[in-house]
Amino acid sequence: MSDALVAKYGEARLPRYTSYPTAPAFSPVVGPEEYAHGLSDVAASGPVSVYLHVPFCRSMCWYCGCHTTITRQDAPVLEYLDVLSQEIELVSQAARNEVPVKNVHFGGGTPTIMKPDEFSSLMDKLKSAFQFTRDCSVAVEIDPRTLSSAMIAALGENGVDRASLGVQSFDPVVQKAINRIQSFEQTQAAVTGLRGYGVTSINFDLIYGLPYQTIESCIETVRTAVELRPERFAVFGYAHVPAFKKHQRLIDEAALPDAAQRNEQAEAIAQELESAGYVRVGLDHFALPDDQLAIASVSGTLRRNFQGYTTDECETLIGLGASAIGRLPDGYVQNHVALGRYAERISSGLLATAKGYKLTDEDKFRARVIERLMCDFKVDLAKLGAEGGYDAGFLLERNDRLDSLASDGVVTIENGCVTVSKEHRFMVRAVAAAFDAYFGSFGRTHSKAA
Repeated sequence: MSDALVAKYGEARLPRYTSYPTAPAFSPVVGPEEYAHGLSDVAASGPVSVYLHVPFCRSMCWYCGCHTTITRQDAPVLEYLDVLSQEIELVSQAARNEVPVKNVHFGGGTPTIMKPDEFSSLMDKLKSAFQFTRDCSVAVEIDPRTLSSAMIAALGENGVDRASLGVQSFDPVVQKAINRIQSFEQTQAAVTGLRGYGVTSINFDLIYGLPYQTIESCIETVRTAVELRPERFAVFGYAHVPAFKKHQRLIDEAALPDAAQRNEQAEAIAQELESAGYVRVGLDHFALPDDQLAIASVSGTLRRNFQGYTTDECETLIGLGASAIGRLPDGYVQNHVALGRYAERISSGLLATAKGYKLTDEDKFRARVIERLMCDFKVDLAKLGAEGGYDAGFLLERNDRLDSLASDGVVTIENGCVTVSKEHRFMVRAVAAAFDAYFGSFGRTHSKAA
């Protein structure tokens, strides 16, 4: 990518487009009553996915952009799990106890902050409240630094088949600068233990754009990580937003790479992973060729949701826990972020919905356009328009953002088909933004485009 294009687009703050519209568009107009009504019809839409948010960690990683709370004590976690169990019951009742569940994902925070018996109890609660399909997949996000052998056993015994491990960087200088010291041996022990208990798909999260990070350290991290041969990698650019995440002020801004350096780091990681036999999937994921994610990428069936790129075909996502976002066929709902407010609502017997969004037909159409761009780097507007009963021409008319991207060679437009050029794929979020009717309307700061 040319330095001129990096300078023009790389510093732009853009959504990651794991949903459309993105969360800043949500409003209190959609609340508990609307969510309850939507849940009553969920079973008719087919199998659903369930996301459970566990917002606790033992220590704060300074780069973190998640909703989480630091606790050294177990009591807050236990209290939260009790409220979470109550919410599962409330949601199940609203959905008439008829919901078939095909995918479960535990995110955080650090879900494995739970004790093994607590995790088992929570899984039992889910299985009693919902109808797990025979092929239900269960995924858990893991901090290898605090993962015990007993917890590994509990994960395996409760059907966990997918695990995502935070790695970020193996460079000790970078680790110190982000307050996350994690050895290769800790990571290796977690992988070995998980595989021994039947976890067949392991993902590593890596981050570029961190303080004191260099191309060389990025490459060395990849070379170290691939020794463990995880099935997938997710590679994210660090989003420095200290105005929203105050702990990020502990990071030395002078040590952060600029847009051009971030792009070079991302490309170095991508090239090293491809050299190691991984297939590039979408913008920032990589998978072994026989992994379902890689297969979906090739076949054109790749999807994108709040966890990133996925093969999850469920149209409904039930979000459980403080700050959790759910997706219904006609819109989105989000729980209260503050733990106290979330617990207060659930303990009162009310759903904890704080805000949401009701999709229009045009929103649904634009969402499909953006998802195909993010997954395939191209979209046939005419075809999607015909399938949805839309004349897609209105998306191209007076679209100054798209025209600028075309004149710069980032995209080509031919017969209603928009294609991101191969050498400019890291700019796909900028292309997606050209089809976002709400972009720039809510004053929200996002991560950099490159």
